[in-house]
Amino acid sequence: MSSSSQPQVYLTREGTELILNYGPKAMWHHLHASLSSGGCHRIDGRTTAWALLDAGYAVTVVSEKWASLRTESPPRSRRIVGMAPGGVRKAHEPDLARQLEEMEHGVRMRMANFFFEQSIHKMSGQLEKMNEIAAVHDIQGFKHDPTLVKTHAVNQEAGVVDSYRHLAPVIDTDQYMGWLRSTVAAGEVWGSGIVNATGLGAYETAADHSVVPLRGALVRVINDGKRFPIVKEALCVSHDDTHGAEAEDIVFIVPRNDRTLILGGLVQPHVHTLDLTINSPEIVRMRDRCNKFVPGLENAELDPVPFVQGLRPFRDTNVRVDQEQRLKADGTRSRIIHSYGQGGSGFTLSFGCAADVLSLLAELEKSPYLERASL
Repeated sequence: MSSSSQPQVYLTREGTELILNYGPKAMWHHLHASLSSGGCHRIDGRTTAWALLDAGYAVTVVSEKWASLRTESPPRSRRIVGMAPGGVRKAHEPDLARQLEEMEHGVRMRMANFFFEQSIHKMSGQLEKMNEIAAVHDIQGFKHDPTLVKTHAVNQEAGVVDSYRHLAPVIDTDQYMGWLRSTVAAGEVWGSGIVNATGLGAYETAADHSVVPLRGALVRVINDGKRFPIVKEALCVSHDDTHGAEAEDIVFIVPRNDRTLILGGLVQPHVHTLDLTINSPEIVRMRDRCNKFVPGLENAELDPVPFVQGLRPFRDTNVRVDQEQRLKADGTRSRIIHSYGQGGSGFTLSFGCAADVLSLLAELEKSPYLERASL
């Protein structure tokens, strides 16, 4: 075993959880299994590749396209991340958070505020989620306080009456995806298993017709304090099911970095096209909801890249992380592991799904090793 003298971020597995570490990385050379992972231009696939590399696997990344810092046409949607409890331990610890912010991967710990149009005690699903967050020691800064509405000068006409907050990782996703790509870069090798992390492509690669797109979009404005007070914390209003499935009621105001504020949100199921513009009626309404939430936001100057849109890979039943159940032509079990259907929660669920993939691959390693042709 050898170790690097340069501190870095790396993942280890403890039981069913991934542990985020910072410091000299220890390298083990006793693990010779390798894995080929498909669709790793997506966050879930690339995070899985990272976890597998740090577990000692050799990884081949196969992808139709790669994340780039260059402007895409049309631009893809970007968003905040709030890691799910149990997804990655230690990510919320203050010392580690400060160390992480010194690195150039675009992840910063920021306070995230969630607002509701009625008492959260009347919303069973949201109440359960809040109580789960409150019970996790690693999540710092939790506070259930209806007066957060006044603290953040939320427009009283916005109609929100309850709120809570907690510290969460906020990601400049362009920067993070570039950093993650360099982290998981690896030579081409053949593997003992295949991870199918192809997102919407799973409709074909896994013949899973429950995979559908959720179209989303964001408006980007300059957050420099010249036209409205600088927004330093995330301000969010989740969809209220009592308004009906088609209601446009999401408010998503998040400082993406020191200069850019992103405004959302939009969820349009079963829409495959990326033909929205900043002047589309639903985008105008989305921007108006944000403007009414924070006084002065209507005066904001648009960012040089003012509008982004994308398709989120949703699955009608649930996120799929499991081994392929269909038998091969020779009657043996497949060595394909699926990880897709995370919808708009790709960053949030990426580490938890990667931990599950590691566990499934460990089970595969216990079975007789197969030749490349039998994968």
